[in-house]
Amino acid sequence: MKSEFLAAITQLSSEKGVPKEMVLEALKAALVSAYKRNFDSPFNDLEAELRPDEPADQSIRIIRRALVVDDDLIDDHPEVHINDQILLEEAAEVDPATILEGEFKVGTFVKYDVTPPSFGRIAAQTAKQVVLQKLRDAERQMVFNEFAERKDEIVHGVIQRIEAGTAILELGRAEAIMPRAEQVPTERYYPGQRIRVYVAEVHDTHRGPQIVVSRAHRLMLRRLFEQEVPEIYNGAVEIKAIAREAGARSKVAVVARQQGIDPVGSCVGMRGVRIQNIVNELNGEKIDVVEWNDDPARYVANALSPAQVVRVSVDEDSKTATVVVPERQLSLAIGKEGQNARLAAKLTGWRIDIKSEAAMRAAAERARDAAEDEATPALAEAGAQAPGEVRADG
Repeated sequence: MKSEFLAAITQLSSEKGVPKEMVLEALKAALVSAYKRNFDSPFNDLEAELRPDEPADQSIRIIRRALVVDDDLIDDHPEVHINDQILLEEAAEVDPATILEGEFKVGTFVKYDVTPPSFGRIAAQTAKQVVLQKLRDAERQMVFNEFAERKDEIVHGVIQRIEAGTAILELGRAEAIMPRAEQVPTERYYPGQRIRVYVAEVHDTHRGPQIVVSRAHRLMLRRLFEQEVPEIYNGAVEIKAIAREAGARSKVAVVARQQGIDPVGSCVGMRGVRIQNIVNELNGEKIDVVEWNDDPARYVANALSPAQVVRVSVDEDSKTATVVVPERQLSLAIGKEGQNARLAAKLTGWRIDIKSEAAMRAAAERARDAAEDEATPALAEAGAQAPGEVRADG
């Protein structure tokens, strides 16, 4: 009995991926449930004992814990359910050999054996169903706990199928979903494909853990930099901000936390090896690494990289930055369909107005001409009021 019982426990534990202790607790709960359901037991305070070392007919015990009361005290114990009380006169009929703890005196608790001679086939079936349900619940809880700890991390997965545009992935013992909104528009997914994904959300639902993963999340870029750049992982270089348009282009602002470290050079790596590894993982997505600065003007200028900036003027009240660039750099600063300027604005949190030098000169000339036009009538009026005035230069 001992070897068969323990072998069955070990097998269940291995199949379900749960500890042996959890399997034993599930068995005890199942035995109590089977007893109450199949023997019409009203008792609440029941527990099961498993003793694999004993003979088969003595390996399971159902134990009741009850408060001994007399007729007048039956309702005077609100903290103890009425089904967990036993009348003194009923206690006298209990076989003394079944008493495990305590004695039948009013006001004391007593434990005694209520194990039936045989559970029977129906009770065994009930116990089996309860065990399987308990193990399923335990397995789901373990999966939820595992991925709750791995939230905001990158994991490996295999795409199982595509349903209505949503990719279903296998992550070890768990199943995850990657909605269309979390997919990179330029990537194509197919069943059997192995990919790395970012664990964005983990929810505990009645149907088990729901895991939402992403390839488009901007924080996936942060995790990739942490894996590829040791200076970021150990804190010598800090990522201050990330702006991403998945599949197209991203901007990352970094700053050094130790003297003598080039934050941009650390991220790019020797001959661009580090940044190229990240670009390859993201299937060619362009990544601009810029240096963060606490001066808004310099930060905005850096954020518009690779465009060259002549000067930046900032308005703190409206949080607007006016950027002047050379004429030949205007299209580069704005980017295709405004992408470079849009990402720079997301990265810095400033509204960016980009103008060329020629446009700024033209605007300055127009403003000067307008000022002169407004000043001419005033000068004429002043001359009319003082006809005898004589001016001399020098």
